[in-house]
Amino acid sequence: MSQRSNGPYRLIYWPTIPGRGEFIRLALEEAGADYTDTAHEENGVKTVLSLIDQNFVGDQSGLPPFAPPILEHGDLRISQTPNILLYLAPRLGLAPDGDAIYHVNSLALTALDGLSNEPHDTHHPIAVELYYEDQLEESKRRSESYRKNRLPKFLSYFERVLKPQAAQGRPWLYGETLTYADLVLFQVRRDPSPGIAS
Repeated sequence: MSQRSNGPYRLIYWPTIPGRGEFIRLALEEAGADYTDTAHEENGVKTVLSLIDQNFVGDQSGLPPFAPPILEHGDLRISQTPNILLYLAPRLGLAPDGDAIYHVNSLALTALDGLSNEPHDTHHPIAVELYYEDQLEESKRRSESYRKNRLPKFLSYFERVLKPQAAQGRPWLYGETLTYADLVLFQVRRDPSPGIAS
């Protein structure tokens, strides 16, 4: 599958924070896509802030984004990591054709939910706007619960998914080739998130 002809992709995300933007970077890098990244631009933070400013109501490129990551491609602007990955995957050759893309999306969403979002929440069990240090005791309890109860469920799920693939000699979560779900799982397993030991 080829990229759209209306120019390179533009990832809009914070500098110095891999976070949710890293999943999109991995897809773009894996595909060798032509893209720019505001994390490496002098005024990158200004760009992010201008698009999430409460006074920005959107324009011809789309709705006002709630938060980064944001992707621009030609005259399209979209946000939300899973949405961006679903858009990019067929264009970058990181998803199967037809309805099978929804199986891959399900795997990516499961990994993002249970192995990225939930571990993040262990740092902010009371409120995301509070500093980690201000909720340390609650964080310890939440982390322990996550490690003991939630993490094993998600890891065993992916083991179940991989068993039939491995039996057929395939190293991928779904199908014959690498998909964006594989990249998401790779990132959540290598990211030093709380509660996940590689």
